[in-house]
Amino acid sequence: MEGITMKAMLIGVILAAAAASTALAVPTQITVRVKAKDAQFVGTSMGGVLVTIKDVRTGKVLARGNTAGGTGSSEKIMIAPRARSVPMSDGNSAKFAASIDIEEPTLIEVTAYGPLGHVNSANKVTATQWVVPGKGISEGDAWLLELPGYVVDVQEPAVHTVMKGTPREVTITAHITMMCGCPLTPNGMWDSSKIEISAIVTKDGRHMGVVPLRYAGSPSQFTGSWNVREAGTYQAAVYAYDAANGNTGVGISTFTVKQ
Repeated sequence: MEGITMKAMLIGVILAAAAASTALAVPTQITVRVKAKDAQFVGTSMGGVLVTIKDVRTGKVLARGNTAGGTGSSEKIMIAPRARSVPMSDGNSAKFAASIDIEEPTLIEVTAYGPLGHVNSANKVTATQWVVPGKGISEGDAWLLELPGYVVDVQEPAVHTVMKGTPREVTITAHITMMCGCPLTPNGMWDSSKIEISAIVTKDGRHMGVVPLRYAGSPSQFTGSWNVREAGTYQAAVYAYDAANGNTGVGISTFTVKQ
């Protein structure tokens, strides 16, 4: 009897192991959208956002790709009142859609990095959520992440510019948009008159002053000037800051002034 019992136990263990090994992974749909803070979806026009989907426990990458599509409807996202559960997105709004294979409830991590077309201004956001096999996240706005910041492209002086002669007036210009590429204009949808835009100037690591940048007459263009009195290596860190929500972006250029 004891031999029969041991044999039965062994068969049971073998059968259990076989059942575990043949567990089927279930395709589960995950759709990720990335929305710029206080603005619209980040998509093709900005190079997209790199989305990585991982299993938190194992670290295994389950899917990776870029968001693609449009920024969405300004009317729907920024203006119209929206009731609970009514999506901001439409069929053309930027997204990354993937099918992941999971066998059991899994804690999933989604990381978004971008915009890829402006990596000097790129930010990264991460969120986690439990996902049950076959119970995807794809309806409505789906898995929605908010990407803070501004795209700040310092155009003048260009990085590593060398100038000769002091004293001299150095012009600082920057092109600044929301992370979705939406433009800043006075009294516009994204009102530049309510955003603090300035350049912090340092020389050889020493703070020299702050230069306010004014609207230059074209969408997203801002300019100011700094009077350089001595030779040295300077850095101009242009920032955009919205005190109403704390949204902040920075772009940096360096230049050298010689005697």
